[in-house]
Amino acid sequence: MHRRWLVNRTNPEYVRYLSRVASISPVLAQIFINRGIKTSEEIGSFLNPHVSQLSDPFGIGGMKKAVDRIITAIRDSERILVHGDYDADGLSAAAIMLMSLKMLGADCHSFIPNRMDHGYGFTAPSVEEAKLRGVSLIVTVDCGITSFEATSLCRKEDIDVIITDHHEPLRNPPSGVGSKVLGEDVFLLPDALAIINPKISNPGSPASDLSGAGIAFKVAHALATVHDSRFPVQDLFDLAALGTMADVVPLTGENRLIVREGLRLIEIGVRPGLQALKKASGIDGKEIKTGLLLFTLIPRINAAGRLSDSGRVLDLLLADSEKEAADTAVWLDEINSERQQIEEKVYKAAVSKIGQQEIDPVIVLSSEGWHKGVIGIVASRIAEEFYRPTVILSMEGPISRGSARSIPPFDLYHALSDCKEFLKNFGGHKQAAGLELESRNIPAFAECMNRLANDMLAERDFVPLLQIDADVDLTDITFDLVKEFEMLEPFGFGNPAPLLGCKEVEILHARIVKDHHLKMKLRQKNRSIDAIGFSMAPHFEKLGTANIVDAVFIPTVNEWEGLKYLQLNLKALRPSQ
Repeated sequence: MHRRWLVNRTNPEYVRYLSRVASISPVLAQIFINRGIKTSEEIGSFLNPHVSQLSDPFGIGGMKKAVDRIITAIRDSERILVHGDYDADGLSAAAIMLMSLKMLGADCHSFIPNRMDHGYGFTAPSVEEAKLRGVSLIVTVDCGITSFEATSLCRKEDIDVIITDHHEPLRNPPSGVGSKVLGEDVFLLPDALAIINPKISNPGSPASDLSGAGIAFKVAHALATVHDSRFPVQDLFDLAALGTMADVVPLTGENRLIVREGLRLIEIGVRPGLQALKKASGIDGKEIKTGLLLFTLIPRINAAGRLSDSGRVLDLLLADSEKEAADTAVWLDEINSERQQIEEKVYKAAVSKIGQQEIDPVIVLSSEGWHKGVIGIVASRIAEEFYRPTVILSMEGPISRGSARSIPPFDLYHALSDCKEFLKNFGGHKQAAGLELESRNIPAFAECMNRLANDMLAERDFVPLLQIDADVDLTDITFDLVKEFEMLEPFGFGNPAPLLGCKEVEILHARIVKDHHLKMKLRQKNRSIDAIGFSMAPHFEKLGTANIVDAVFIPTVNEWEGLKYLQLNLKALRPSQ
């Protein structure tokens, strides 16, 4: 795929100054500046996050009222229902909330909706479940911010509701009951006792980047702060890290601390359920980094909610022993394999439909029989491959339900809001959303989305941007530099692994290995370094006879037969100008 190369540069004198005062290389200083970290104090805080840096949970609006109500419920032996969601973020959040409440002696229960039977979120069936269990307080996690019907039903049944969520609220509705004005925003909010959602109370703050599990963690943090029988909130970092990684929120600020500490706990195996899942996934004993988490544990946790009942995942996360969790871990591994097969079938069918029509600015595809549990992943794959906002809809007669994924320049939630006349329901974020509409409205909905995209996006927005952190020479690539880069981990959205660019390097001994990968040496002046481009075999022919190229890469250390050597993980190549 063609990409626009952008090299981030700044004042060389300031780079040298920051390198000196922070005792880091000029390359790392440039990277920090690019990422808005511009003082030695900020660098120190970033490189050495500590639990003491956790922000005051009561700085989030609604927290005090919610905590007071929870403590009252515990004191009066009221029954509390924790209402979660069927994805990894919602399940992690539910586990955090349940563990916290149980450690404080609460009579608490859980309800995780089934994707097929109940649909998404806090709904009327959820209220019926609460009535059957005789609860007087419901705490939602990772859902509820648009659950108007359910909260109204609870009010009639004298059931208090505390909503903890991180999804976008409805904005700019007609003024009326339930409206809340904050600055220029007008929110339409459910009739709940308390709402904890930093996108409402703390918009634009670091707290607004928290995942559903991150917000549940802050509630636990608040409870631990005020309750007489305190519990070590840092023991919940592993669960919070799962949800944070699964929901692809920025790995900066408190999210970075959560994931860094959480990965350490997952690696040493403190939680029996996650340890059992590591063994079933074949990664026990391996160093746990964000990439490994995203491609092993999280897909298996999500697979249950996509194809079956995710309530078993909650049991796994709360298990007291590996033996208790072992069967569920093996089941998750098996159901994930089934998910992969179904996903591939739907993906191929969707790509076939694209080949039969002109590609619009927004890709909207629909079909009977597409499994609802995999259409979100298919939407992500197509959005990445074609670099277009993508909506995949599963038609069930008169009603269609779907998932949407976007590209950075296109605010998906804003677009859906502007097309809401064609929708029965929707919710989500700027880059990901779910929706429901009448099947007959699909053409009109697609036309509305494409009209908005044509108005909002320029032609260049459909060409992905390759952001290069620093322009270097091969002589800058050393073992010490790789070690410096390791201090930037964990990598992920908002804190990607640094990409370096090098101009006018010579290709030596280029060849294709294992059918898909491009292997070579790159030489500049008297320095040569091994390089490999995973799945970059097609670049071999595109380069033609060019042997002087510009290269973009991540420097790494590879080990072979006990020897360590530098290797460049190639991300892009082009003939030098």
